[in-house]
Amino acid sequence: MTTAEVTTPTPVGTTGGARRTRRATARYLAGRGAEYGTVLALALVINFALPRALPGGPLRTLGGGENVGALSAEDQRRILAEHGLDRSLWEQFLAYLGDVFTLDLGTSFGDGQPVSDAIMQALPWTMLLVGSSIVCTALIGIALGALAGLRRRRGKGSSLLSTALLFDSIPSFWLGMLFIAFFGVYLGALPTFGVGEGWDSPASLPRHLVLPVLTLTLTGFGQLFLVTRASMLSVLAADHVEHARARGVPRGRLLRRHALRPALLPVHTVLMTEIGFLVGGALVVETVFAYPGLGRVTFDAIQARDFPLMQGTFLVLTVAVVVMNAIADATYALIDPRVRTAATT
Repeated sequence: MTTAEVTTPTPVGTTGGARRTRRATARYLAGRGAEYGTVLALALVINFALPRALPGGPLRTLGGGENVGALSAEDQRRILAEHGLDRSLWEQFLAYLGDVFTLDLGTSFGDGQPVSDAIMQALPWTMLLVGSSIVCTALIGIALGALAGLRRRRGKGSSLLSTALLFDSIPSFWLGMLFIAFFGVYLGALPTFGVGEGWDSPASLPRHLVLPVLTLTLTGFGQLFLVTRASMLSVLAADHVEHARARGVPRGRLLRRHALRPALLPVHTVLMTEIGFLVGGALVVETVFAYPGLGRVTFDAIQARDFPLMQGTFLVLTVAVVVMNAIADATYALIDPRVRTAATT
């Protein structure tokens, strides 16, 4: 054999495997990007159409609060023309898309304030409320769900399941009003509206947050509870747990390493999407407690038929849900090695 005939074999799983992994990752990201792009495109259409589908119109707000019937036809046409509402829906939609892609959300019909400024003023309050709620929701939902899964065989998890289903079925606005009546009116123990002096008095903020956070937590932990419980029951019946139990692994270590960690994988996805839906649920709770977040801004915009402000807040909520789903997709492969392994096969 000559020197030219001697070749070095390429190790299996190096260059070829890395290339297949990159291609699989690129296909996955392209597919998910197309899905999210479609969702955002539909959201833009709905955000534009929904305010205009509501009964009534913005003439009263644009006319300074005057009775619409008192305005002459000429005044009405003039007001609509000043805000571009006399154009066809197609022309208005194209103008709306152009504003969105240039990050210009327009000007509020009510006070003439830029919509982006109104959203940025309210967004920190909503983030504070939702952030506090998601921590409490995750702790309660995961802990009780794992406990219910462990106690099912002994018949002690049914009461936890019934409690979670009960709170999951209660409307958040109804529970909030009950809390206002009991803790605020009857006991007089907690404030029931607003945030007091706001950021100027950080010490008083926790008291104003108790009831809204408690309402969102109790009506939101049910999904995490159910997913954690079902996942824990599935993992406890898996072969690797039975093998660990047969090897004499201590119960505490078996539950922590062999049961709880694998059981939390599906909970991760639910938790990330729950953040987005808590933002939507906060709209109702913020209105009930007169909390100065996006929910209150959206409620006032709907009442005034403030098209630009409604479109802006709806778009922020939609983007929040999409971003949380995207983060869940991106991070799931980091915590579950099976996803990365499947991408190369």
